[in-house]
Amino acid sequence: MRLDYITIFPDYFSALNVSLVGKAIETGLLGVGVHDLRQWTHDLHRTVDDTPVGGGAGMVMKPEPWGEALDDLLAADHGRSCLIITSPSGEPFTQAQAADLASYDRLLFACGRYEGIDARVAQWAAKSVEVRELSLGDYVLNGGEVAALAMTEAVVRLLPGVIGNPESLAEESYSGSLEHLLEYPVYTKPASWRGLDVPEILLSGHHAKIAQWRHDQAEELTRRRRPDLLGD
Repeated sequence: MRLDYITIFPDYFSALNVSLVGKAIETGLLGVGVHDLRQWTHDLHRTVDDTPVGGGAGMVMKPEPWGEALDDLLAADHGRSCLIITSPSGEPFTQAQAADLASYDRLLFACGRYEGIDARVAQWAAKSVEVRELSLGDYVLNGGEVAALAMTEAVVRLLPGVIGNPESLAEESYSGSLEHLLEYPVYTKPASWRGLDVPEILLSGHHAKIAQWRHDQAEELTRRRRPDLLGD
């Protein structure tokens, strides 16, 4: 998979070089490009923003540098591609979205700042590439870089060869057998720690009973923390 990030703060993406994402880059499973939007500006101050048409507070990112950046980056054919615009006004990013995006050959992340990117950029880009405007959650960040990194982790870990034991993906929150549930509580050794004991059922060796306990725990946890996932 190829990942491209367009941003005015390229240093944010140094985090890509650590952990499993960094290993995927080292082994060639991922190709990554981080691009400074200001390289597509043409004035002395490398301006990327202007006042909003119609008035209002804040600044809006200008369409011209975004258009030129996408012209250049989309000219390289990396297969089936999707442009992701991170925005608090976008559709909620979910595990299902991550799984779908993991099937693409290339993802481009447009990381907005200020009051966002001129809406015509998404309209224009949709003529030549699939565009998704995605939100990390019901809150506002200073910019799209953090959201792009979070989405990257969610997608990349689903690629074959990135996770050492792919079976671990099957029993996670929102995935596999827990598609509509939060993951059950997990424990490790020692069996007793600071007066707190691992639930006895997990020490029984009875796999069917352990599986049922975990499912019951996942349902209870979901009911308390995310009842919206259970529907009716």
